[in-house]
Amino acid sequence: MVEYALILVLVVTVVLVILIVMGNTVKNMYCNIAGSLNH
Repeated sequence: MVEYALILVLVVTVVLVILIVMGNTVKNMYCNIAGSLNH
């Protein structure tokens, strides 16, 4: 059972990191597009 818990923690950590990185990327893209439209 310990192995399953460790795998679950690892998967959750990876998903959180991906969401954080993708969130920042999407936010930067949105800011760039909005900035381009304003100019």
